[in-house]
Amino acid sequence: MAEQSLVTGGEEPEERIIEAALRPKNLHDFVGQHRVRKQLSLVLEASRMRGRSADHVLLSGPPGLGKTTLSMIIAAEMNAPLRISSGPAIQHAGDLAAILSSLSEGEVLFLDEIHRMSRPAEEMLYMAMEDFRVDIVVGKGAGATAIPLELPPFTLVGATTRAGLLPGPLRDRFGFTGHLEFYSVAELELVLRRSAGLLDLKVNSAGFSEIAGRSRGTPRIANRLLRRVRDWALVHGIEQIDARAASAALDMYEVDERGLDRLDRAVLEALILKFNGGPVGLSTLAIAVGEEPETVETVAEPYLVREGLLGRTPRGRIAMASAWTHLGYAVPPGVFGQDPLALFEDSENGAESIDTGR
Repeated sequence: MAEQSLVTGGEEPEERIIEAALRPKNLHDFVGQHRVRKQLSLVLEASRMRGRSADHVLLSGPPGLGKTTLSMIIAAEMNAPLRISSGPAIQHAGDLAAILSSLSEGEVLFLDEIHRMSRPAEEMLYMAMEDFRVDIVVGKGAGATAIPLELPPFTLVGATTRAGLLPGPLRDRFGFTGHLEFYSVAELELVLRRSAGLLDLKVNSAGFSEIAGRSRGTPRIANRLLRRVRDWALVHGIEQIDARAASAALDMYEVDERGLDRLDRAVLEALILKFNGGPVGLSTLAIAVGEEPETVETVAEPYLVREGLLGRTPRGRIAMASAWTHLGYAVPPGVFGQDPLALFEDSENGAESIDTGR
């Protein structure tokens, strides 16, 4: 896409700086995720009472729910330094060995997207997590020698958006696993109230509710939309943001009342107007909206499926009845031209049926 999306796109450096300033610094200020927060608080408190490093922590869940923030909070609660890296940056065992060997005692190592580490580095991490040592291989062939390197006790915090891709031996080495869930509108309003206070913004309850309802259950998106509403209000000379002002601002940025952006609506409109609601294969749908299949599959589809607007069947993608209604179209009878149950049966013929997984 030529322009950055407010709900699905990347962030500019200035945006990342502002977002970092809005991050809570301790568990008390962290909003939502009550179950994970309560369990993690107990784990950290017990570690402090024993005077030892906390157990390794695995945080899983969709992007934008607070995995990085929680890793920073863990380091702060343990009064320990934080080292940040990512799975894609560790492609060789030597890369991981260099990071591990430079850790100080009690340090917290945060690995984002840990499921994308290379297999050799992953296998080295097993021993480091369990025995706090790694074997450095010197030389090649028959003359190769493994030199054991002792590591100081440390806490690994791994974050992943795809926990199913983590091998069992790695998952089992984490002492605590927390799965982060999407936020309710009420929880997002609390996030927005805190952020508005830090940004010195005047927003009434209706304004918070309007922004929260369009934030796709994600605090990162909620804070991003709040900043865009702030910009709109500043330009238009509005001192206090209400529901009407928030709605006008977000409508200008093409974020509708359910949080759908331009790409989301383009996907649904293509399904409805060009393919009569589907089913249609991913590649064909992506061509229809002028995007790459990976963009449609990873950026637009998850939220549309979660909202019940789009369905994935063995024969392709379909627009659900709520999608027709949301876009203002009447739902025609027999829109799919067959028994709805047939959509979920394996199709033996047709090119689009071959495109089911894509």
